[in-house]
Amino acid sequence: MLVLNLKRIRTAQERFEQAYQPGEFAADPDAYRIVEPIRLAFDIFKDKDQFRLAGSVKTTLELACSRCLDTLTLPVDAAFDLRYHPRTAAGGEDDVEIEADDLTDAFYEHDEIDLGQLIHEQLLLSVPMKPLCSGACQGLCPVCGTNLNSGACACKRDWDDPRLAELKKLRAKS
Repeated sequence: MLVLNLKRIRTAQERFEQAYQPGEFAADPDAYRIVEPIRLAFDIFKDKDQFRLAGSVKTTLELACSRCLDTLTLPVDAAFDLRYHPRTAAGGEDDVEIEADDLTDAFYEHDEIDLGQLIHEQLLLSVPMKPLCSGACQGLCPVCGTNLNSGACACKRDWDDPRLAELKKLRAKS
């Protein structure tokens, strides 16, 4: 587990820099694969029991194209600026409207910040909703599954919906 021990932070501002090999970090295999070392660097600003981490996560991810399923690489340079509060500071209200500032707030327990969770969040936020190998990707043939970027197929792609057969008959009569 990658953790930052907050008891070791003695001054109001400190610098943290660390590189992690892809195998040290539990990635989400369904979303991405890490192909280069993860470089995590941030400044720590301490104010009593609150900590502000401002820095970046840099690496390269390998993803599957959402159209053709070929692999593509995505360089990541994700900047973050997060405020960490002790878990006891979290209110227990049921229905609370989230403010814009709340999106940069996080919580820690036992004087530790889970850097693995921080890295995972930043990598997921960097992954596009529909990753594409190129803007002109043609995807896969819906009939035979051929990658249309590699070549054409001889499949008939015109599909007639059998539920509309009666309407076609009426249209043909007029």
